[in-house]
Amino acid sequence: MRRRAALASPSGGLLLATLAGGLQALSIAWPGTGQAHGWLQVGSLALLAFSLCRLAVSGRPLRAALVGAARRSGVFAVAWLAGTFWWLHVSMHQVGGLPAPLSVAAVLLLATALGLYYVGAATVWVALVRLARWDLRPMAASVLFAALWLLAELMRGRWFTGFPWGAGGYAHVDGWLAGAAPWVGVYGMGAIAAFVAMRLAMLQAWPHKSWRAWASLVLVFVAARQLPDADHFTRSAGQSEVELLQANISQTEKFDAGRGIRDALGWYGERLMASRQPLVIAPETAIPVLPRQLPPDYWTALQAHFAQGQQLALVGIPWGDAVQGYSNALLALGPQGQSGYRYDKFHLVPFGEFIPTGFGWFVRQMQIPLGDFARGSVHQPSIDWQGQRLAPNICYEDLFGEELAARFGPGEQPPTALVNVSNIAWFGDTVAVDQHLNISRLRALELGRPMLRATNTGATAIIDHRGQVQGLLPRFTRGSLVGSFEGREGLTPYARWAAAFGLWPLWGLALVVVGWALWCARRRSL
Repeated sequence: MRRRAALASPSGGLLLATLAGGLQALSIAWPGTGQAHGWLQVGSLALLAFSLCRLAVSGRPLRAALVGAARRSGVFAVAWLAGTFWWLHVSMHQVGGLPAPLSVAAVLLLATALGLYYVGAATVWVALVRLARWDLRPMAASVLFAALWLLAELMRGRWFTGFPWGAGGYAHVDGWLAGAAPWVGVYGMGAIAAFVAMRLAMLQAWPHKSWRAWASLVLVFVAARQLPDADHFTRSAGQSEVELLQANISQTEKFDAGRGIRDALGWYGERLMASRQPLVIAPETAIPVLPRQLPPDYWTALQAHFAQGQQLALVGIPWGDAVQGYSNALLALGPQGQSGYRYDKFHLVPFGEFIPTGFGWFVRQMQIPLGDFARGSVHQPSIDWQGQRLAPNICYEDLFGEELAARFGPGEQPPTALVNVSNIAWFGDTVAVDQHLNISRLRALELGRPMLRATNTGATAIIDHRGQVQGLLPRFTRGSLVGSFEGREGLTPYARWAAAFGLWPLWGLALVVVGWALWCARRRSL
């Protein structure tokens, strides 16, 4: 009892929230191993849920309970989010030259701003449970918490260009909840995890009818384990060979004309010419200058080499001119019919690829070659090659599964494999590499497609349609990964509904639950 009273106190609750938020960050990718830990994610969220449950049934006035919920959820969210993407400090300070206090403040400010979504979810939950007297209806209260947490995740992932890095569902890329990915996607997985976390919290906070809580937990666990996986909905489109290139050029040197650019042009040019694989992929901005800035005959020599053979190369390069605009592009080099294909990045990075209104002063503080790129279309076609249809995406575009799913919709020719080219060198040798690998793995699970990852410094990998890594190049080394992948035909349930409706089914389901809770609360107050 004393322990519970201590946790219910303001200082104890904030300490618990800080610990829980830190554990939530670690669950996405454990430093050193990169392993995702789903039960750690559920358990850490259950700690916050326990704290909220105690507030909901405490004798405090409603206003005091809401203030307590806002503080605890705010501390949890900042600890979680800052602990997840702290490596933004590396890009701003070590690469960009921004003073350390300013870069640390920027990370904390971003975490605080994004954390407001979760503050809203927690405070609304406490308010509705109080007003609707749902402390006597723990199942309804758990469903409400899952719906509100889902809304917070959707808002973070979609509003103001979206930044859903580290969403809770990524912790479940391995384990009992992974089977839900082809059905409900990362956000649906996060909602299920939130429901389980609240049910666990209620076993301690609201112990009445605990057998029902255990029964619901067992039911969710068994159902998730028994869901048909991607093999049930997809079939083989054949095996293909690929070579993925990784030059390992430091970001501080990458755009340096005296060293980094010369190194990139020499190594990538040599490896592209020497490759004997039918498909060879070079990462984002592997060629770090515009075509017109290349040495004479460099690009034409590459074009001529691939035009006369039976090979296809996909090469990351900035593209365009001052009249047509510039894009972060992936270009194809190959026989007639394939050469000339270009994919232009659709989901641009704020500050890195476009400058948000009013933030020019912030960008000027950093010595980073920033662009103001034009967007490509979300419905850009795949490239056909030797029986496979390859759908490119660039850098953190693979964070937005609903946008990748748009290529699986009616009237589209669904890809058989996904290709991600990235440059995570901006963030140094940090857990960002592991987190991004797990993000790509979850996209493969959702869509039932292999993911081919070519990166500058890591993680260069071949991921199968089950989200399992089949080949991995050591990070921060120079070399190439040669291997095979199996393309897939057919649509997972997630690919089918996300292609047709985007994330609107999840928005609608969550809003229906919240609307029901509001109606119950209003009826109680009459």
